[in-house]
Amino acid sequence: MGQPVAVLEGPAGKLGMVRFEANRSFTGQGHERFSSVDQATGTRPAAVVAQRLFSTGQVSAVHVYGNVITVELAKGAGAQGLEQVVRDLYQYWKPGMEPPAFEDLVAEEESAAPAAASDGGDGPALSEAAKRVPAHLFERSRAARARLGK
Repeated sequence: MGQPVAVLEGPAGKLGMVRFEANRSFTGQGHERFSSVDQATGTRPAAVVAQRLFSTGQVSAVHVYGNVITVELAKGAGAQGLEQVVRDLYQYWKPGMEPPAFEDLVAEEESAAPAAASDGGDGPALSEAAKRVPAHLFERSRAARARLGK
């Protein structure tokens, strides 16, 4: 599942650097530079692609601007395999991976559901359908009604 990113690999105009052009933007209009994996934190697409590139051990720095990723290679490293890292950025399921069984997913949701039979004690007992609604949504609804004075 997921969608592969179309990537073109080319030289960056400087020895020891490689440039990737993708068919989607990673930063919008901003520049993001990562000199180490410690700087690549968070879930922003630019940070995630930098984390994955650093994890190969072939990269010493990453610069991302829009859909262009410029990689500074580590000493003695080549660019083999880096294009595949960018291409697979949004691939969640790959051939050979086993998706979780439906029963496993349902069991997790049911164990996360509140055990109480009412929505906080001051309301009526919940129907079977309402018991499947996460408790935080009931709390958000209750808070909104309180703000409106209802």
